[in-house]
Amino acid sequence: MSRIALLAALIYLIVLAGVGTLNGAMVALALPLVLYLLAGLWRGPEEMHLSAERTISAERAAPGDSVFVHLTITNHGGALEQVLLHDPLPAFLTVVDGASSRLVNLPAHASISWSYTLQGKRGSHYFENIQAIAEDRLGLMGKRAALPTRGQLLVLPSISRVRHIPIQPRQTRVYSGVIPAHQGGTGIEFFGLREYQIGDSPHHINWRVSARQDNVIYSNEYEQERVADVGIVLDGRRKVNEFGGMRSIFEDSILASVAVASSLLAEGNRVGLFIYGKRNKWTSPGYGKHQRERIMQDLALAETGESQNFSSLIIPRRLFPPNSQIILISPLSGGDVSLLAQLRARGYQLLVISPDPVSFEARGLGDSPSVKLATRIARLQREVLLRELRHTGVQVVNWDVARPFEQAVRSALSRPTAFLHAIQRGVGNR
Repeated sequence: MSRIALLAALIYLIVLAGVGTLNGAMVALALPLVLYLLAGLWRGPEEMHLSAERTISAERAAPGDSVFVHLTITNHGGALEQVLLHDPLPAFLTVVDGASSRLVNLPAHASISWSYTLQGKRGSHYFENIQAIAEDRLGLMGKRAALPTRGQLLVLPSISRVRHIPIQPRQTRVYSGVIPAHQGGTGIEFFGLREYQIGDSPHHINWRVSARQDNVIYSNEYEQERVADVGIVLDGRRKVNEFGGMRSIFEDSILASVAVASSLLAEGNRVGLFIYGKRNKWTSPGYGKHQRERIMQDLALAETGESQNFSSLIIPRRLFPPNSQIILISPLSGGDVSLLAQLRARGYQLLVISPDPVSFEARGLGDSPSVKLATRIARLQREVLLRELRHTGVQVVNWDVARPFEQAVRSALSRPTAFLHAIQRGVGNR
């Protein structure tokens, strides 16, 4: 109920009570309220004729960068005694200097300008309307208006750089890269020997082996290095990413996605992204800096959702045919093993980068004996889960997010080639 309606109802009840009891003194009590109501109606604000202009110092920013917003409000109508001007902001943006609201007196045909400074976490915000609320000084009459003015701010994810992500796809593309193609040709690593052919470089002739043969010259053959198709799948299920006290490991998964995509694209690979969360989003595969920009923008908008399992996770064969490399970034849950085993059975080479939810949650629960026991049980369960994945031929990086991502990847994936082949055959047991 508005203030005017409430005040009118109160006046009516007092007058009614005075008349009903024939008490003139009680009727007189309503007189100040009547005067108050009339003054409010007389001094109430006129119709607002305002326009707004917004200038933003940058449309893109990194987390923690300062962004300056300048606002100008112009009154094209009569004087307004009291106007509250408010620029609505989402939760991920914080005002660090100045204010996004002003309570001002705005004379006829006058303007007012002010600025404030923002900092934000990952996210995207479209600035639309500035809210204006005009009231009289008695607070009885009020009028609202939305002043249209556009703007956009995209806060990109934090960047963690990784020099190299060693992957072992079963199939590579025809373009030169850094991934061993398991075929002889031009490269760096020794692959085998073959008879000398016209056009072979003299530097490739293996004189030691040739000297032991009669009338046959052998050349060294090197392993070709090419690029590959890589699909990154980001797990945004709320049940595996969010914990008590509004704590979430999802931002660490975002950081890992940025690092992996940047590294693979820098090496010339064809990379795509699938975000499995509040809104399932495919970023179709592509190359180079333009593709990195597309992935960064989609990751800036990623949110966790209510999906409980990977039942709707389908890898489009037209984008990533079997034998492609799939990288899943997920804290994992017990029901995920069967789906990942199915992807392996379809021929996909799988690498799972798993931010460790057990260590993450344990750091926020204290050191009581019950917490220690629960943590130990959870770690044993997670070890069983990771071992099951490794037995299906999936490479797994178990990442404690308190540790720099590059260190975790380097130590987990810098294994002998024979070990990786054993993993791919499903006989690795570490």
